[in-house]
Amino acid sequence: MLLIVGLAACAKPPAGLPSDAVFDPYEEQNRSVHEFNLSLDRAIVRPAGVGYSEYVPDDIEDAIGRFAFNLSLPRSIVNSILQGNMLAATEDSYRFLVNSTIGLGGVFDVATDLNMPEANDADFGQTLHVWGVREGAYVELPLLGPSTERDTVGLVVDIFTNPLTYILDSPENYYGTIASVSSGLSNRGRFADTIDSVLYESADSYAQAQSIYLQNRRFKLGNGSDGAFADPYDDPALSPFEVPDDE
Repeated sequence: MLLIVGLAACAKPPAGLPSDAVFDPYEEQNRSVHEFNLSLDRAIVRPAGVGYSEYVPDDIEDAIGRFAFNLSLPRSIVNSILQGNMLAATEDSYRFLVNSTIGLGGVFDVATDLNMPEANDADFGQTLHVWGVREGAYVELPLLGPSTERDTVGLVVDIFTNPLTYILDSPENYYGTIASVSSGLSNRGRFADTIDSVLYESADSYAQAQSIYLQNRRFKLGNGSDGAFADPYDDPALSPFEVPDDE
């Protein structure tokens, strides 16, 4: 029911709007949320991220990031299956199996050392795109940052599409969430200069973050250009201010 309501609510762009244009009918509300996110980042997230990155050794930060990503692969496998991409599902399954066993839960990326294909990192927003669901309007979410109506529905559904959530008992089923938060703080600290330049040094941080997000997301979904902005901090699951992806 949530999925049906969410998809039905996706706003339709006006006729004649170019496919690569920004559809932002909620700009006033989005800018209010953006200001809230900025204040939260300035007061809590940035100081915590910078402090975390300075305190925790780089090797440990890398290991936590790999562990968090490995625990997200079952979600990617499910979405690849839903997209009918069995090759991607198989590749991610092998990668997850190798890194979860030989790589000690993903702490070590043995799969890459064995020259296995890179992870596909599929999500339900991408699945909806494959199914032909329109992008909808641009929205900025509290804490999570830039998104679209379609990707917002995808974020909610992805909460329930990782099989590990149902297989692992408590507190083990929270390890992925804790690792993701830790990895997000690490990225906020490591890429502080880049993120700060967008959020605090640009003439219009809202427009800048919006542009970076949409370019990266559309490029990932296959309808962008090779010149899309390559942002080093683009995973929506990591922090309030990463600048993620979508069509």
